[in-house]
Amino acid sequence: MTKGPPPTMLARARTSLQRQSLLVAVVCVGADVLSFVTQDLPAGSFAWTVALLAIVAADAALATSTKWSGVTAVAAVAVNVGAAVLLGGPADLRLNEAGVLVASYRAGAWLRGTQAVATLGAVIGGLVFAHLARGYTLDWHVAVAAAKIGLVSWLVGRYTTARRAYLEEMRRQAEQEKREAQAEVDRAVTEDRAAIARDLHDVVTHHVSAISVHAGAARLRLTRTGGDQSALASVCSVENSSRSALHDLRHMLDLLLGQRPKARRDPGLDDVGELLESLRSTGIAVRLETTGTPPALPGPLDAALFRIVQEMLTNALRHGSGGPIDVAIRHSAGRLEVETVNPFPATGEATAEGRGLTGIRARAQAFAGRPASGPRPDGRTWRTAVSFDLGDPA
Repeated sequence: MTKGPPPTMLARARTSLQRQSLLVAVVCVGADVLSFVTQDLPAGSFAWTVALLAIVAADAALATSTKWSGVTAVAAVAVNVGAAVLLGGPADLRLNEAGVLVASYRAGAWLRGTQAVATLGAVIGGLVFAHLARGYTLDWHVAVAAAKIGLVSWLVGRYTTARRAYLEEMRRQAEQEKREAQAEVDRAVTEDRAAIARDLHDVVTHHVSAISVHAGAARLRLTRTGGDQSALASVCSVENSSRSALHDLRHMLDLLLGQRPKARRDPGLDDVGELLESLRSTGIAVRLETTGTPPALPGPLDAALFRIVQEMLTNALRHGSGGPIDVAIRHSAGRLEVETVNPFPATGEATAEGRGLTGIRARAQAFAGRPASGPRPDGRTWRTAVSFDLGDPA
């Protein structure tokens, strides 16, 4: 369904048209009155006064609503005929020519069907009678003169309206094509997202599920046989991580398909301790330092901070050289900073830009955060940090 212009726009357009109609009427009154009073006529006589007032009234009617275009045109040509009869000449008598032209134009522009044709016939017929009242003989010259004044202006009005309607139709078609093109793009995006979701579900979800199943089976065997406790803890961590990955993957699949089920809340900074505990259970040394009073964070930012810390730890495990990982969460007046410090190999491989740092930077910049990463001055540890300005806590 095509939406129309807002009411304020329609009101402004209507006011503009009314002002233009008033201006046209004033100009016609001025032009016709000036042309009439400058002729060699018996000024001040009864016929002269009646003709002058009739011209003013007919031209002033051009300021009325366009729905009266037919009546205005007939009135204009009636004044032309009546004034010619009252004054009786001369042959070059000038009456309300401007008013008749504009009235005929309005009739062609705003009237339709039988009413438009009937008004045109009345204008041309009236102009013929006005010529006869001035003393002309009925011949083709009179017919041509009447048609030139009435028909041409009527056709110009007709053409102007048709052109405006054509341009409006072209605009509507262009908007419709634009909407259809956008809808096609949206459909293509939806189909691509659905295809990605299917691929993730069929491939990645299958493998992660298999990891979870095998990890669970290994945990049961180690528990029954009383196996190495360190190995058991590692297997439990793999099982828990795979289950968490499955949950996150299903959550991303829902987003790809345009769904957002709230089976459980998104993790936040309060869940970082649990994340670190799962790493410690695998034998990895992780230390957490929290300073300041944590403020109430918006849900999306809180979830993004958890993912940032998670990615920092993943990078530390992937590129680090072992040893303890230090995690710091610092709260101060209007400022929040998360930081990880971990050893890295002397080969310098950890300095390469990867998807992990790119993901951290993208998440931080989405909330106007400032990411920073690089080797520390000691040359043996790597620092990754993100800081946010939260504004005045008051």
